[in-house]
This record gives sequence, C-alpha cells and structure tokens, in this order.
Amino acid sequence: MRKVSIYVLWVVVVVYAVVELVNPVFPLHIPIPLVVLIPVVFGLVHGALRYKWSGILTFIVICLTVSNILENISILTGFPFGHYHYTDVLGPKLFLVPLLIGPAYFATGYLAWVLGTVLVGDVHRKSSAFTTFAVPFIASFAMVAWDLGFDPTASTIHHTWIWEQGGGYFGVPLTNYLGWFFTVYVFFQLFALFLRFRRTGGKVETSVFPRSYYAQALVMYTVIGLAFVVAYLVGGDNTPVTDAAGVIWHTGSIAEAEATVSIFTMIFVAALSTVKLFQRSAETLSTSGETGSGENERVIPANDALQTPRSH
Repeated sequence: MRKVSIYVLWVVVVVYAVVELVNPVFPLHIPIPLVVLIPVVFGLVHGALRYKWSGILTFIVICLTVSNILENISILTGFPFGHYHYTDVLGPKLFLVPLLIGPAYFATGYLAWVLGTVLVGDVHRKSSAFTTFAVPFIASFAMVAWDLGFDPTASTIHHTWIWEQGGGYFGVPLTNYLGWFFTVYVFFQLFALFLRFRRTGGKVETSVFPRSYYAQALVMYTVIGLAFVVAYLVGGDNTPVTDAAGVIWHTGSIAEAEATVSIFTMIFVAALSTVKLFQRSAETLSTSGETGSGENERVIPANDALQTPRSH
C-alpha cells in the first residue's frame, strides 16, 4: 500500500510541475483554488504515510488555526505582519482572511517541514530537545523564502492584498517577513511538540522510507522556487506600478528580483537538503557494508538516519 501511495505521489509531483512551470509559458488558465489544491493533496497523503492520518490532520488544524488567528490580528492591529488588508481577488473570507490562505500555508508549510527534518532530523518521542526546537526553526526559514518570491507580485502588482504603508522590498515591508517567520514558527513548534509527546505505539517511529519519499517533497519545493525563475525568463511588459505609499516600481524589476531571491533561497535550501539526503544514504550504505548487511541500502529510517550520527 505504501509503494502504491508513493507512485501516486510521483504522479501528483509531475502534474504540479507541469502546472507551475508550463503555465507561465503556455497559459493553461487553471483556477487558483485548483493550483493550491494539488500541493494540499500531496501534503495530506505524503504526511499520512509518515505521521498517520491523525498526525497530518493535527498538522493542518494547527496550521489553519494559528495562521488565521494571527493574520486577523495583524489586519486589526498591525501585529505581527504589519498593516495590510486583503482585497476581494481571492474570494470568500474567514473573518478578514481569504479561505484560500490557510490551505496555501499548509501546502508549502508541509514541504518546508519535510526539508527541516531532512536537514536536522526527524521529530518523534525519542527526539532530543535540540531536534524538537531546531526543526521548526530551520523549517521557518524555508517557509519564509517562499513569501520572498511571491509577495511583491501578489501585493504590489496584482493587489491581492495591500500593504497600507508600502515597504522597501518592492512595496512589502520587513515586518511582513518577520511576521511570517513568527507565525510559521509557532505552528511548526506546536506540531513538533505534538510529535514529541504523542503516543504512537512505536509503529511510526520504527518505519523506514525510501530516499524517493523525501525526494518527492524536495522536488515539490524546488518546483515552487523554479516557477519564479520561469516567470522572469518568460518575461512580460515592464510597466510601472505604484504601491499604497505612492512609490513607483517596475514589474520587470520585481520579476527579476523574485527570481534572483528564489535561486539563492528556495533552490539553495532544496539543493542543501538534497545533498544532506544523499549524505545520509551514503552513510547508511557504508554502515550496511561494514556489518555485511544490504537490507537498508535503499531506505532511510524515519528517525535516526536523518539525525546527525553520534560518535562511538
């Protein structure tokens, strides 16, 4: 059943890559909700394999609750993101926040979480306190990198939301990114604590997954980063746009900046995670060779193999 699910997930990865990378070149006119739905489905199925349905549903509930509460608070008070408001571009809202925002947090948030576990180590009942807090910390950076790539276009160009006082990053203020980091860290940390203290009977913690399982999330995350680069390469009219503070920017400059930032943040994080994944695989193979066993040549334990090896 797990193998079938992994094959299905690869199909989802390919579909998402086509939607994100081909659409800018040959517009498919796919509705935004459907574009968001694809990585949401991926996150639910991929996460259920590793954390069971109870675990991944806990993740999405924490994510949706925390993000909606803090976004509404910020719209009303300016904390933690700054002063902004949503227009009607994204459709119906839950209080003051569009319904699509929560699933978008989950979709990319889950991918950032997986990268955090690859880089630091998995979180489970036997994890150290360091791992329990380090994974959310690193995953938060991976998540905010995504917003660096799309916020200027979404707000300054498309007016999906409006930064009422503008900002130095093409109309987006620094407070937005600090608020993002705070918000995603909160729900990542709550999920990490849930994993640390929940009772699983040991079943999930002793599971092993092929390297391709982690590669799926890495590819999904990389596709998101590459989409900003493709959008810049395809190009478009370099027209002036004005933010809420009256500052004039140019769409071509915004696209170029987003592509540049994406290469050296999202794609870098994905590359680093890929190197780490292969490093762990090499260490597992080396250990198997020393013991004369080849049983683990193609799989990586969900707990210890993704943690820093201890010296003996």
